[in-house]
Amino acid sequence: MSKLIIVESPAKANTIKKYLGKDYEVIASKGHVRDLPAAKLSVDVKNNFAPKYALIKGKEKLVKELKAMVDESEAVYLAADPDREGEAISWHLATVLGLDLNQENRVTFNEITKTGIANGMANPKKVNLDLVNAQQARRILDRLVGYRLSPFVSQKIRRGLSAGRVQSVAVRLIVDREDEINAFNPEEYWIIDAKLATSQRRTFTATLYSDENGKIKITNEAEAKAYLDRLDGADYTVKSVKKGTRKKNPAPPFITSTLQQEASRKLGFQAERTMRAAQELYEGVNVKGIGMMGLITYMRTDSLRISEEARAAANDYITKTFGGEYLPEKPVYYKSRANAQDGHEAIRPSVPSMTPEEVKSSLTSDQYKLYNLIWKRFMASLMASCVQNTVKAEIIAAKEEKANEFCIFTAAGYSVKFDGFTKLYELPEEDAEKGVLPEFKADEKLKLREITPNQHFTQPPARYTEASLIKELEENGVGRPSTYATILSTIIKRGYVQRKAKQLAPTELGCATTGLLKDKFPKIVNTKFTASMETNLDRVGGGEVDYIKMLDEFYTDFEKTLDKAKVEMKNVKIQLEEDTTDIPCDKCGRLMVIKTGRYGRFLACPGYPECKNAKPLIVNTGAKCPVCGGEIIERKSKRGHVFYGCGNWPKCNFMSWDAPAEENCPQCGKALFKKKTGKLVCMAEGCGFEKSAPGKKKNNE
Repeated sequence: MSKLIIVESPAKANTIKKYLGKDYEVIASKGHVRDLPAAKLSVDVKNNFAPKYALIKGKEKLVKELKAMVDESEAVYLAADPDREGEAISWHLATVLGLDLNQENRVTFNEITKTGIANGMANPKKVNLDLVNAQQARRILDRLVGYRLSPFVSQKIRRGLSAGRVQSVAVRLIVDREDEINAFNPEEYWIIDAKLATSQRRTFTATLYSDENGKIKITNEAEAKAYLDRLDGADYTVKSVKKGTRKKNPAPPFITSTLQQEASRKLGFQAERTMRAAQELYEGVNVKGIGMMGLITYMRTDSLRISEEARAAANDYITKTFGGEYLPEKPVYYKSRANAQDGHEAIRPSVPSMTPEEVKSSLTSDQYKLYNLIWKRFMASLMASCVQNTVKAEIIAAKEEKANEFCIFTAAGYSVKFDGFTKLYELPEEDAEKGVLPEFKADEKLKLREITPNQHFTQPPARYTEASLIKELEENGVGRPSTYATILSTIIKRGYVQRKAKQLAPTELGCATTGLLKDKFPKIVNTKFTASMETNLDRVGGGEVDYIKMLDEFYTDFEKTLDKAKVEMKNVKIQLEEDTTDIPCDKCGRLMVIKTGRYGRFLACPGYPECKNAKPLIVNTGAKCPVCGGEIIERKSKRGHVFYGCGNWPKCNFMSWDAPAEENCPQCGKALFKKKTGKLVCMAEGCGFEKSAPGKKKNNE
């Protein structure tokens, strides 16, 4: 009889099996095996909010196999991911498989390496029911809000809409920012730059800062011209030169949210893409010469803690590679946020000495880029500060005959004295435009080469990007780092938000839904209220709060608010402009509107019930048919499945279940289609071109 270990993913199972050997059987549950059925509320609100769980459709065979393996095993260990969700998966498995919850059969692995697995197996514990209750509370809370509020929103705006406890707050932040941008009134201001030369003929630029009355602000062209007139014929003299040094400290190692932000900023990755690659690196990849191993520690964490073993290994690598001077005089210990969960370390390479270049040929492009980012950030976080030489000069501009009238220009710059951590990892440079200033001394005369007035206008706040929205959610305590990627993908897929370049802009639907929720359900879209709910969920996980009492307090108030909103909006329907098209009804001439039905969106006459005309909504993909050159449009089968066909049907019968890609074939110019395998293929007869989709190609190919 062997010992059975149940994990979440097959990749993780393969890696663990390699280290534990023949005495262990490792199998994957592939996530949750049971959940709240989607067809109904599945929560008994009158019976202490008892959840009505059921096996997830398609998991019946797996559960049957697991039960058989449990019966034949000497011992069973539950090794789902080491977080709140993993604890709940372990509890569900124990319940379904009839395991004793009083046994110490729960093991967790912070890293999927030989050491990490050995440590986990040596320290089994009981399933933490407080963490399970925290996950149950979140699941029930989200189900109550979603299933009670979504029908109301759908009825008042458009069929098929949804509202969520955290997603609605995220949309509100984006809508509020758009309102700020629309309400912004730009203000004009001018900057005057002087290009000056030293006696050694080295030039630099200084900016007008003040005059004899103090700091100045130039608000229009007339004021700028007045200063130019004052400065006409003036002499420029160095008033003072201040030299000094400053330190730039490294950033801490990554946590989930900062990894998503930095991968967005440096790699252009969306949060979902980042988490997918991170999961693969954690669960294990086949490294040449070594075999399956996890390259990073667990990627869902908000703790900045680093194990002393990892610190020592990193310090040893830094000393051998760069020299002892690249270690700080005293080791740096980063402090986590006040509400951070300290169950895991920060995200770091599981083997610090394993460089990105050593494993590059074993990784996909996305895996390599992310591992490179994580490895460099971790190493840099333990290195010495960067030291810079700074210089700031004040230059006085005045005319001899008007000694009481003068202007002060300033110039600043720096040079690197010791590169420190920047040898590995560059932080965003706020003053990158300030280079090294030439050498000059106080009272030195300068020559004016050019003076330039520049008109500017104050700018509105920028729209959120994925990175800045994640930062805002984290700072407001909304959601958990592990949920940010899902939140972002949900609000975009459901049409509340759209990407414009790399920015997030609300749609009319997002604005209308947010307006309705702000008016009738202010708590649901209030960041402070949502953050307080997150705090309560953390307290449930810590055993400090009874989750049934917490749910009862929330639901009692929520139901009253919902009942009141239903009465106040009994005969109200919000009409969206974006639902109106320029397509005339071929029966009565009215402009048709977009409706959402059981099988998706369609065109309908707004004159219903007088005119009941309706027809399919044609979504043009922008791709050309590889057979006849017609437009490829999105269609739906009778069962609601999306496929792609030629707009010239029935003259042309081309169709494909694969979506057209955003690029054309380099050989024949026809559209490429994306297969489920990830490959892009050309379907034009006789062409045969194919290639790997972005992010799928191995670096050694």
